[in-house]
Amino acid sequence: MQIGLWHWGGFVLFLVIMLALDLGVFNKKQHEVNVKEALITSGIWIALAIVFNVGVFYLMGHDKGLEFLTGYLLEKSLSVDNIFVFILLFSFFDVPKKYQHKVLFWGIFGALIMRAILIFIGTALIAQFSWVIIIFGAFLVIAGLKMAFQKEGKVEPNKNPVVKFVKKIIPVTPEYHKDKFFVRMKKGGLFATPLFIVLIVVETTDLIFAFDSIPAILAITNDTFIVFTSNAFAILGLRALYFALSGFMDKFHYLKMGLSIILVFIGIKMLIAGVVHISTVLSLVVILFVLTIAIGASMVKNKRTSRALEK
Repeated sequence: MQIGLWHWGGFVLFLVIMLALDLGVFNKKQHEVNVKEALITSGIWIALAIVFNVGVFYLMGHDKGLEFLTGYLLEKSLSVDNIFVFILLFSFFDVPKKYQHKVLFWGIFGALIMRAILIFIGTALIAQFSWVIIIFGAFLVIAGLKMAFQKEGKVEPNKNPVVKFVKKIIPVTPEYHKDKFFVRMKKGGLFATPLFIVLIVVETTDLIFAFDSIPAILAITNDTFIVFTSNAFAILGLRALYFALSGFMDKFHYLKMGLSIILVFIGIKMLIAGVVHISTVLSLVVILFVLTIAIGASMVKNKRTSRALEK
């Protein structure tokens, strides 16, 4: 099935409707998202992705269906790394929990736009210059190794060049003003609030992560529609996943190592693409296997730690 403007328009309309329902109906009133609500919302997004995947299998064929499934699983797993940063970021700025959803909502809205641009650029580059895939592959191998051996860094938003630039052109209030990004003061005019600074750091952080995740999914497929839709579903479910897992992220001891192995594997796949073809099915199996081992090993370590504390 050929993907035309109607399909793109339909999917974009779906995104707009879901985002409007999210902010304008289900989360119209600012509140602290509890684990139960987050799990339900996360389940809904996963269910929607599965339904869409079934549609891809039916309308576009077995190969495209597998590409979407593998791409979605890859993007979903890599997006978990964002959660570690969100936890540190919200802790650094002491963001009230009831305002965190709004920051993530607009952060993800911006991420969808930025990733769409990167996806179109990436697919165009690969289509025009086939050797670019080698550069992407090398980049992913380096990124994976860096993730494996790099120690957890501190969040230093004040060193962010975008934050520095914003503070130069507009004053920032020292305190939060409810869920406002901007406030107009009686004396001094328009001010940004710390919540807007948090939003900027969320956006720039996701852009950095996108430079890993976009090349990774381009190793699975260069179909722009599949790449964007799998990315979109993974990102849209990220907020709910954050609220569901934020209290348990320290339990996933080996998840970062698992993600680094996946990045290295995908990078190697791109590097040897001209010599050896690694199928989408094998890629899916490897990703599932590594994630299962990483999560399983983390659970075993948690049990051993709890037993040691009981003794």
